[in-house]
Amino acid sequence: MAEWFAHTFPNVVYLGWSGETGWWTAIVQTLYMTFISALIGGLLGLIFGIGVVVTAEDGITPNRPLFWILDKIVSIGRAFPFIILLAAIAPLTKILVGTQIGVTAALVPLALGVAPFYARQVQASLESVDHGKVEAAQTVGADFLDIVFTVYLREELASLIRVSTVTLISLIGLTAMAGAIGAGGLGNTAISYGYNRFANDVTWFATILILIFVLLVQLVGDFLARRVSHR
Repeated sequence: MAEWFAHTFPNVVYLGWSGETGWWTAIVQTLYMTFISALIGGLLGLIFGIGVVVTAEDGITPNRPLFWILDKIVSIGRAFPFIILLAAIAPLTKILVGTQIGVTAALVPLALGVAPFYARQVQASLESVDHGKVEAAQTVGADFLDIVFTVYLREELASLIRVSTVTLISLIGLTAMAGAIGAGGLGNTAISYGYNRFANDVTWFATILILIFVLLVQLVGDFLARRVSHR
């Protein structure tokens, strides 16, 4: 088996598992970019998603000007091509992390790129909450935070897990795109050491690893959503 692999994927074997160009390094960089930016971008997206829902005309705290601002920020963010975002916010990235290139620098555009996408997903989930439950909570004296956490978020927890799974999968794709311009990770390996050097086995192997990550995220997300739904 080892001989077959070495013969079929010679350039993959040449890169090795350790070192700056090793596969283990690329995997760790991809996981780092994915989950750290997911935490930051997910929190921003959750805040904006909740904000759009509660300030809407039929929300618990209607506020037309604030709703308009939040909605337009999310819409513009969703429409912004990620590859352009990488370059457009380079000065901001330099201010925040001290550099415009590298794995850590990629966290800024990744977080800002995924936040509006997740915000729309959160909005769609929370808007399906039964208004009768919201009104019942208000009747018994529930305050703003009580309604947000015990009605909106609790009632749609399974749906939020599903949209979080979709967002995380999308984010894995964005890390590959960021890697294509030197941010590191499997995307960088696939382009720099595979495509640019005509080493197709490297490109295919990196692609397979990314697909495995996507499959694992989907399986875990589906499992958690089912567990929550059956409570």
